[in-house]
Amino acid sequence: MRDKMSLIGGTLLLAVVIASMSLFTVDQRQYAIVFQLGEIKEVISAPGLNVKLPMIQNVRYFDKRILTMDTPEPERFITSEKKNVLVDHFVKWRIIDPQLYYESVAGDEARARTRLTQTVNAGLREEFGKRTVHDVVSGARDQIMEDMRVKADQDARKIGAQIVDVRLKRVDLPAEVSESVYRRMEAERKRVANELRSQGAAEAEKIRADADRQREVIVAEAYRTAQQVKGEGDAKATAVYAEAFGQNAEFYSFYRSLEAYRASFAGKDDVLVVDPSSDFFRFMKDAGGAAGN
Repeated sequence: MRDKMSLIGGTLLLAVVIASMSLFTVDQRQYAIVFQLGEIKEVISAPGLNVKLPMIQNVRYFDKRILTMDTPEPERFITSEKKNVLVDHFVKWRIIDPQLYYESVAGDEARARTRLTQTVNAGLREEFGKRTVHDVVSGARDQIMEDMRVKADQDARKIGAQIVDVRLKRVDLPAEVSESVYRRMEAERKRVANELRSQGAAEAEKIRADADRQREVIVAEAYRTAQQVKGEGDAKATAVYAEAFGQNAEFYSFYRSLEAYRASFAGKDDVLVVDPSSDFFRFMKDAGGAAGN
């Protein structure tokens, strides 16, 4: 009985071992290649539980996700002007044909990265060599990235991979070039600033001259209007005086004399030397004569 139980236990253990060697799972983030005696037997891209022949077949897994190649240090490229620029970039890629990928680089990710890096670098050197510093810094960066992605993807397809994106993170000038460029930019900015100041000063002088001219015109027109109003007022006053004089010449003459007396003797210290027989004292004489009578 004990031997029978041992046999059953051994059989179950053997079945478990065989099952563990025969069954394998593929994650949704992976490709799986089944090898039989070193040759590719099957490529599995769908996730799930699968079966293989134990001891005869083995399985290798490859990442299905998008991978990143990032440059550890900026690389130096030469533009069409024969000027050096430092370029920091990264590449997004993934495996799309695991069988071709294995046959091309033996499934070695390091070898695949090396080949893709060489392809991208060669393409970037070609693209930068056709453009000026201004183009690669700001003007044509998007076009460079798109052209580089297309070219690199064509080569990546040969090893069963796909270039998803090529991005230029930063394009800088070397330190020895940056200083001269900054000085040139500073001189250019100063020139533009001085030109704008000159234009502003000329415009200000023009505005001031126009304002002075308008002020002179306004003052002249105001003076003319004032003189015209004053003349009209004097004419009306003269007409009123003439009309009053015509109505009672004697009273008007007496009123004017009184006004003259009041203006002449406004202060206590005023002195007036006049001939007593002058017409200026005519009404005073008449007043005195009337008082004497």
